[in-house]
Amino acid sequence: MSHTPVLLKEVLEYLNPQPGQKFIDATINGGGHGVAIAEKIGSGGKLLGIEWDKEIFRNLKERVEKTSLGNIVLVNDSYVNLKKITEEKEFGKADGILFDLGISSWHLESGRGFSFQKDEILDMRFSSDLTVSALEIINTWPAEDLEKIISEYGEESFARTIAREIVEQRKSRIIKTTGQLVETIKKAVPGWYSRRRLHPATKTFQALRMAVNQELVNIEKGILAALEVLKKGGRLAIISFHGLEDKIIKKVCLEEKRRGIVEVVTKNVVRPGWEEIKENPRARSAKLRVYLKMTV
Repeated sequence: MSHTPVLLKEVLEYLNPQPGQKFIDATINGGGHGVAIAEKIGSGGKLLGIEWDKEIFRNLKERVEKTSLGNIVLVNDSYVNLKKITEEKEFGKADGILFDLGISSWHLESGRGFSFQKDEILDMRFSSDLTVSALEIINTWPAEDLEKIISEYGEESFARTIAREIVEQRKSRIIKTTGQLVETIKKAVPGWYSRRRLHPATKTFQALRMAVNQELVNIEKGILAALEVLKKGGRLAIISFHGLEDKIIKKVCLEEKRRGIVEVVTKNVVRPGWEEIKENPRARSAKLRVYLKMTV
C-alpha cells in the first residue's frame, strides 16, 4: 500500500528544510514527508525517522536502503520516547520536527481490525508491544468504562446504548471480529442512524483505536518531548485529523506560549486545497499547525 503524505507542499514550506540541517519525522510511516525532507537537507544533513509499528518500520527500512539517501536514521520506537532516542543516537538539537497523527492507509489494510469495512479479528494495536487490544476492551471492560471511552474519544451520542448492547451480546459469545462489533453497534442505535452518510460504527471504532493506543495522552507527551529537543528558532509542525487531537495540540501549545517557550506561526489552521482532496480524499480532514521554539 503506497503512502500519500498529506499537506506535503505546506509542510516543506513551513519547515523550510535547508542543506546541512537536522530534522525529525516523529511519525515517519511510509516515509512520504521524511524522504522529501531528507532530499532537501542533503548529505550534510540528517533526518531521524521514528516509527512505532514494527511492520511499517521494516518495510520502510528496506525501501530506504534501496535509495541513495544516506542521511536517514530510522528508529523503531514511539515518539513519546523522543528525547531518549535523540540522546541514544547522539542526534543533538533539531531544526524542525514533524508529527503526522493520522492513521495510515497501511493500517486500514493491515488485517488488525482498524476498518469496520472488513471482517477481521479485533486488535487495533499500532505496536505489538502494547498489551491491551480492542478485543480485550470490548470483551472485559464494564459498561461504564466502555461508555466513557466511546463518548469521550468517539464523541458518540449513542455511547450508552452501544456500551450496554456490547455487554449484553458478549454474555452469549465473545465479540471477536469487526463484523460482530458492527452488528452489535447497529442493533444498539436507531434505524435512521444507520442510514446516514457516516457509518454508525465510525465513532466507536475511532474511540477504541484511541483507547488501545493511548493516542491523546501520547500526543501531549510527544509535543513536550519535541519542544525539549528543538533548538531555538526551530519549528514544530503537527498534522492532526480530528477535533480531539487538535484540541490537545492547541491546549498544550497555548500553555507553552504562555510560558514563553513557543510562538504560533500559523495564526489560522492550514488545510489542504481542493486539488489535494480530489487526489487524496483522506486529506479532507487534515489540519496543520506550526510553532516556533523561542528558547534555548
